[in-house]
Amino acid sequence: MDKLTERIKQLKNERDAVILAHNYEPPEIQDIADIIGDSLGLSIDAAKLDNPVIVFCGVSFMAESAAILAPGKKVLLPRLNCGCGLADMAEANALKKMRAEHPEAVVVTYVNSSAAVKAESDICCTSGNAVNVVKSIPKEQKIIFVPDRNLGNYVEKQTGRKMILWDGACPIHDLITAEDVTAARAENPKALVIVHPECKPEVVALADHVCSTGGMFDFVAGTTHKEFIVVTEEGMLYPLRKAHPDRIFHPVKKGGMICPDMKMISLNDVCASLEKLEHIVTVDQHCAAKARLALERMLAVPRH
Repeated sequence: MDKLTERIKQLKNERDAVILAHNYEPPEIQDIADIIGDSLGLSIDAAKLDNPVIVFCGVSFMAESAAILAPGKKVLLPRLNCGCGLADMAEANALKKMRAEHPEAVVVTYVNSSAAVKAESDICCTSGNAVNVVKSIPKEQKIIFVPDRNLGNYVEKQTGRKMILWDGACPIHDLITAEDVTAARAENPKALVIVHPECKPEVVALADHVCSTGGMFDFVAGTTHKEFIVVTEEGMLYPLRKAHPDRIFHPVKKGGMICPDMKMISLNDVCASLEKLEHIVTVDQHCAAKARLALERMLAVPRH
């Protein structure tokens, strides 16, 4: 253990802190984390923990969700400029306008969104439970789905529900083409293709299995297959390889599948965050209360 890692461990103990890291974070960040997972799973864990200080290694909307679900905790984001291209595609006032145009519609919002957008929503969803959330809404009810059109397309196909889709997409997942998947399969013919539902419909159509990052762990653990093509951000390869050293994981393409925001936080940032107790993530109380309601409604939906 090097001096920087030792210092982080010392500070973590002194602050009675816990470090959470998203699956896409750099390997060295994942290695110092107490809990690794997807965005909402980490926020739910944050709410359950006794630790008064949470260092969230992810992007801003994730830390906001943790602050909303764990209002009594001090949630720290080591780098303030860690944004999300998908979350930035939805804005609260624009959503208010769309709601006014469709006053009878239920707004289902993907957790990859700001607290302000969540606060203008009726219920949230994750990539793993979006299908069940939509199924929980009466069939005659009109639905506005925000902000990912690709995830919305996937949900439409799974549920048979036509929804009003916000015109947004993850800048990384939206880059993947059907040709990329076809080429990766040709190069690795024995591999199963697992695809994140934020990908384009023509990419999803080529999958052997479609699932969230958390679902990828479950799928690999539940099959005897040894080789996989992972169609999502490249950071996902590290935790999969770590969890299953006996399996082979290929990126859908070499290079170009890296989210720059997810790679911003360094060990020095984590150390500074613990030393100075910065940067504290706060959400306006009124906004947080409304956003929390949308998240709690989602959590109340049965998983199966």
